[in-house]
Amino acid sequence: MALGKLIDGKAFAADLRAKVAAEVARLKAQHGLTPGLAVVLVGEDPASQVYVRNKGEQTEAAGMYSETHRLPAETTQEALLEVVAKLNADPKIHGVLVQFPVPAHINQTDVVAALSPDKDVDGLTVTNAGRLASGLPALTPCTPLGCMMLLKDVVGDLKGKNAVVIGRSNLMGKPMAQMLLAADCTVTIAHSRSQDLPSIVRRADIVVAAVGRAEMVKADWIKPGAVVIDVGITRFPARDPEAAAAGKTRLVGDVAFDEVREVAGAITPVPGGVGPMTIACLLANTVTAAKRLSGIE
Repeated sequence: MALGKLIDGKAFAADLRAKVAAEVARLKAQHGLTPGLAVVLVGEDPASQVYVRNKGEQTEAAGMYSETHRLPAETTQEALLEVVAKLNADPKIHGVLVQFPVPAHINQTDVVAALSPDKDVDGLTVTNAGRLASGLPALTPCTPLGCMMLLKDVVGDLKGKNAVVIGRSNLMGKPMAQMLLAADCTVTIAHSRSQDLPSIVRRADIVVAAVGRAEMVKADWIKPGAVVIDVGITRFPARDPEAAAAGKTRLVGDVAFDEVREVAGAITPVPGGVGPMTIACLLANTVTAAKRLSGIE
């Protein structure tokens, strides 16, 4: 039996970054506009530090202006909101992103509410969520935006497809469902309280797994030929005992990849699937924000 097609998010993201760089060059040449992205990191979370460094490097590689504001873990919420307010008002900056999670003494909802919706390149503000739900132009969360790009590339016309999104977070599940709905899919949002989840998933032509439970989705959950997008990432020790002892790890998605690939028509791997799309879409969102703020088509 033929294995499902491997959806190469790494290659797609590289192509998207090249298109972003070309558009940045055009904006500089024709309009004197350099899109600018500011990232704010509070504290010393190791994964966040790596992610923020990658964002800065890829922003600069695309020819954009990049700022990173690293604040100590004891930074007060008031001080953080002051930084956000300054970036909201800075004409060099077109995208503002506060890296989450933030320390426990800072209210994440208050931070999101402080972001200018016009510069909210993570698409988290109530304004952008409402615009997305209403079918109006919006800055949309980067990971579901990347998933939609991969789906359109693999499936083509999504009209009438039965899609199931497993997970209902504000960052992933809800906006993913809204984007699929906008593409004329029939959409079900499933979650931890859904009854008989396998039977719900089994009806789907498109499955987006974003629940954060390693290898939860099994082969007998999947309709033969369905397209499976795995957003989950869980880190485990490496299988090789020596490598594990040396601190090496492996990444596992929400989908039991090897067995599901035998049933699916196409599937994203972990790593190398959805992950690389997130920063590429962040760059694309920053360019979109820069053009809208500057009145450029």
